[in-house]
Amino acid sequence: MSPDEILQSYIPMLNFIADTYGKNCEVILHDLRKLDCSIIAIRNNHITGRKVNDTVTDFALKIIRNKDFYKNDDYIDNYIGKTNDGKKTLRASTYFIKDDEGNLIGMLCVNIDITVLCQTRDYIDNLIMDDSNNNKQNTNKECQENFCQNINDLVRTSISQVLGEYNIEPSRMTVEEKKQVVGDLENMGVFLLKGAVAEVASQLQVSDQTVYRYIKEHEMAK
Repeated sequence: MSPDEILQSYIPMLNFIADTYGKNCEVILHDLRKLDCSIIAIRNNHITGRKVNDTVTDFALKIIRNKDFYKNDDYIDNYIGKTNDGKKTLRASTYFIKDDEGNLIGMLCVNIDITVLCQTRDYIDNLIMDDSNNNKQNTNKECQENFCQNINDLVRTSISQVLGEYNIEPSRMTVEEKKQVVGDLENMGVFLLKGAVAEVASQLQVSDQTVYRYIKEHEMAK
């Protein structure tokens, strides 16, 4: 089967899952051959507000950059995602779609809105003064996802996430710290996206050429 035929064959499954789990379950089919507009089918998109031709997520970029995620596994299940405005909590799972040679060409993603359930749990825990559930969610940083509607939001969210870990204004960063930021973003797969270099350069207050040089140095150091 061609990649197009393989991806199209998952649309009945997408509809089956959406119809089975109802309006609180968003189901998305991604074509990873076109990252900037990867969504080719979606149901219950009111959950994240995304639509056909919107971009991939930050976690999807990590998966693409690191074959260990999908080389020997068919899916990753039950990790936590957040909508771009931070208001909704989702229980997310991703099925890896591969071609006949084992190359990753798509993803079938299931995102269940558990916001109300989490709020209810917290309310009950507060009433009975029980903190035992506080650490039960998957907090593995490698398996957390932010759902952005477009490529610019995704790039900016990823940059803000990395810069937030340093707690230093870019204007006060040393060259080595800026190199480390670029390295972190490269590991996340951010530079797979169009316009990412220019946005990172602007945020770090350096030239595009400098960012390209940092990327090259990071790759050579691996």
